[in-house]
Amino acid sequence: MQILLVNPNTTASMTATAADAARRVAAAGTEIVAATSSMGPVSIEGYYDEALAVPGLLLEIARGEKAGAQAAIIACFDDTGLDAARALATIPVIGICEAALASVSFIAQRVTIVTTMERSRLPLEHLVHRYGMAGRAKVRAADIPVLSLEDPHSNARDRLRNEIAAALREDKAEAIVLGCAGMADLTAELRREFGVPVVDGVAAAVKQAEALVTMGLATAKRGAYAAPLSKPYRGLLEVFEPRSLTV
Repeated sequence: MQILLVNPNTTASMTATAADAARRVAAAGTEIVAATSSMGPVSIEGYYDEALAVPGLLLEIARGEKAGAQAAIIACFDDTGLDAARALATIPVIGICEAALASVSFIAQRVTIVTTMERSRLPLEHLVHRYGMAGRAKVRAADIPVLSLEDPHSNARDRLRNEIAAALREDKAEAIVLGCAGMADLTAELRREFGVPVVDGVAAAVKQAEALVTMGLATAKRGAYAAPLSKPYRGLLEVFEPRSLTV
């Protein structure tokens, strides 16, 4: 089976981090094809970045499905463009926030998501409500820029650890969810250090994508995720006219 993993920001090193995490858990016979968006912000931190990351994401989803991908993963914890991607694609499209929360719901009652910037906390709280985890999951921000996770000279990882410790102490969290795809390479280390389940959304999304493909399930194409109506798109968005993108 072939699973497309799309990083909706334009930083290739973050794509590599997520792809490594995906390949570590993929089943034998599952091929992870990683793609970095060709347009948009270098990181997604807040609503503005998220909106401008969606066009590039949709291009990669369309290209990946045409190339034979059987499922797609959006490797951003904001689940950037998830509904639009599901309307565009016929294959299953998995958001890593939804995947992480679905997975952790089986193993813990009290959960804390630890994300990067404060500006990302409220959008994630909205997703927690959307995914039915409002009574069980809290969101904390370690106040670290996304790209600082890749800088060995920053204190980003120490701040992340401090926030996890506070979540265990103050929230009485039973499990931690890492609220950024750029944290995926820290999962095993943090599990050993803190002695609690630590869930990475990329890994969770891979296993759920595999399950959907194995069961022969695809995105429903009636109602909310019906294919976009064919109509002209103007100006810079002309290339996104639905008949140009859909398979």
